[in-house]
Amino acid sequence: MATLLMVESWLRSTGHSLPPLIRRLGHDYVLLTKDPALYPDSTAGRRHPVRGNASEIVRADTNDPDAAVAAARAVARRRRIDGVLTTCDYYLATATHIADALGLPGARPDVLHTATRKHRVRQALDAAGVPSPRFAVADSFDAARTAAASLGYPLVAKPVDLNSGTSVQRVEDDTELKDACQEITADEHNTRGQPRERVVLLEELVEGPEVSVEAVTSDGETTIVGITDKSLAAPPAFVESGHMFPAEPPGSAVAEAEAYVRDVLRALGYRHGLSHTELRLTSDGPRLIEINPRQPGGYIFDLLRLVTGVDPLEQLVRLSLGESPKASEPTGTASAAVSFVISPRPGTVVGVAGTGALDADPGVVRWRLSVPARAGLPRSNDAYLGHVVTASPEAGAARAEAAAAVDSLRLRFADGSTARPIGVPGVVF
Repeated sequence: MATLLMVESWLRSTGHSLPPLIRRLGHDYVLLTKDPALYPDSTAGRRHPVRGNASEIVRADTNDPDAAVAAARAVARRRRIDGVLTTCDYYLATATHIADALGLPGARPDVLHTATRKHRVRQALDAAGVPSPRFAVADSFDAARTAAASLGYPLVAKPVDLNSGTSVQRVEDDTELKDACQEITADEHNTRGQPRERVVLLEELVEGPEVSVEAVTSDGETTIVGITDKSLAAPPAFVESGHMFPAEPPGSAVAEAEAYVRDVLRALGYRHGLSHTELRLTSDGPRLIEINPRQPGGYIFDLLRLVTGVDPLEQLVRLSLGESPKASEPTGTASAAVSFVISPRPGTVVGVAGTGALDADPGVVRWRLSVPARAGLPRSNDAYLGHVVTASPEAGAARAEAAAAVDSLRLRFADGSTARPIGVPGVVF
C-alpha cells in the first residue's frame, strides 16, 4: 500500500471519483488543505468523499507554495509519502513544487507554472514555432481596444488563470470588449482565494469543430489515449454542453491532431503527467484553444474508462507513484457520451420531470441531478444542473442517446412553469 499526499481537490466530478478510487487501488492519502470546510457534507449528511476517504487531514496554507512544501516536509518526516497529486487546476504547480522538494515523481514546477497560464502557453508556442491563433495580452481596456484593432473582430476574450470556461466569451465590437474586460478583471482572487493575474487574453476566433485530445506522458514519451468531441452551448459564452468519446473526425484529422498535441507538449517541456488539450480543427489544421496539464474534467474521464477500460484517474495515481501508465483493454463499448442539463433561463428549478425514463433506459449508465437549484444563464461550466452518461456498442451512437435523454426531461420552476433543457448540438466534422 502506498500513501499519497493530495493537495486540495475539485469539489465535484473528479473530487467525488478519485478518493474512493485511491482506496480501491489499495492506497491511502493525506489531504493537505487550507480549510476542510471547502469539502462540505451533502444535504443528506454524507461526508464529502475528499474528506471522508482521507486517512489524515493536515491544515496548511496551500495558497502559499512555500508553506505547502513546509507542511508536506513535516508530514513526510513522520510517515512515508510515496506520491503527490491534485485534481484541481489551481494547485497543479504547488503539487509539483512539493513533489520536487520530496524527490517524488512529477512534472517540473516551471513547466506547470507556464502550462497553467493561458497567455504563457501562447508565448511558448510562438517561441517554438507551433501554429496557434494570433493573440494579445492587455492590462486595460485601452490596451485591449488597441490590440483588437490589430487582431480584428470577432475575438475571444478570456482570463489567463481561471477554469471551467469562466468568463470566456466571444466579442464582436468595442462595447462588448469593454464589458468583457470589466468582467475578466473584476475579481482580485479566484474561488480558492488565490491572487489573480488580472489581464485579458485576446485571441483570434478560429472556426471549426472543437475536440480535446487526451494523453498521458511518462519519461517524455506521450501516448495519445484518444480524441473527444465537444458540443458548445450558444454564444457569447463557450459552455460545454456535452462530450462523446471517441470522436470521429474524417481522414487525416486524427493523425494531424495527435501530431499537433505532441508538438504543443514538447514546446512546453511537458514530460510527465496527464493532459487534456482542446483544439479547433480548422481548414488550416489543428489550432490550440487551451491545454490543461491534468486529467479531463466534465466526466470525460468516465467516458474514457467505459471505452478503453482504463480510468484516467487511475493513470494519475500511477504516474504520481512513478509507475508506468496502464494499457487500454477491450470493453465492448464503442462510444460513450455525457450530456449536461442546463436551464434555458434564470430561475429556481424545484424539480425535474422524466427521470423515470432514464432509469428504464438500458443505454443510460448514470444520471445525476442537483435540484432544487438556482439556475442562471450559461456563462461557465458551473451552470450545470446535472448530467446523463450513456454508453453504446455502436461507434458514434452514444451522443445521440445522451442528447435524447436530456431532451426528454422537463425542468420545473418555482413559479409553476416548465422548460426543456438547452439542447446538445451535434458536432459536424
